[in-house]
Amino acid sequence: MSSSRIEQIIEEIEEYVENCRYQPLSTTKIVVNKEELEELLRELRLKTPDEIKRYQKIIGNKDAILADAQEKADQIVREAQERASQLISQTEIMKQAYGQANETINDANKQAQDIVDAADRDAENIRMSAISYTDELLTNLSTIMGNSLSEATETFNSFSGVLKNYYDVVNENKRQLAPMEKQAASADAGDAADTEEQEAPEADVPEEVPEDDEE
Repeated sequence: MSSSRIEQIIEEIEEYVENCRYQPLSTTKIVVNKEELEELLRELRLKTPDEIKRYQKIIGNKDAILADAQEKADQIVREAQERASQLISQTEIMKQAYGQANETINDANKQAQDIVDAADRDAENIRMSAISYTDELLTNLSTIMGNSLSEATETFNSFSGVLKNYYDVVNENKRQLAPMEKQAASADAGDAADTEEQEAPEADVPEEVPEDDEE
């Protein structure tokens, strides 16, 4: 039986993960393309219900398999009964025919039961195989999604830690610059005051008028 599309998608995901490059200074963490991985997971999510329905249909064929086996068994029994009737109808060998007829009917019943048992085993094997395959499929899907979620969480936490460090550095630099800004502002204010004092115009002093000599 050819592999299903779900098996192909899982193989593609495994191959994609194998081909991803490792993160710098790491031999376990890899860098993945989020869009490509999400596209594969999206297709896997869409295909999973179809695969489950297909195996449910296979399981549903159990009744059809058993019905077909029962029909074949009934046909064998009918043919055996017809043969027994033909043997019994011959009076000269009636006793022998009766024994042969019973033996034929017993053999037919045994063959019919063997067919029914074999069909029941086949149907049960098909059902268990379908259940096992579906369980394995869901387990692989859960593992892949869990690994992807874990890697995404680690990446986010790492990025958040780096961003927090930069944030703390910026705030520390800002705190250290605050006193320098105040000193610069005070110095600028003092320079401005000196400049205004130097540029202020001198007050005009009135000239003294000479007094007339008294005669």
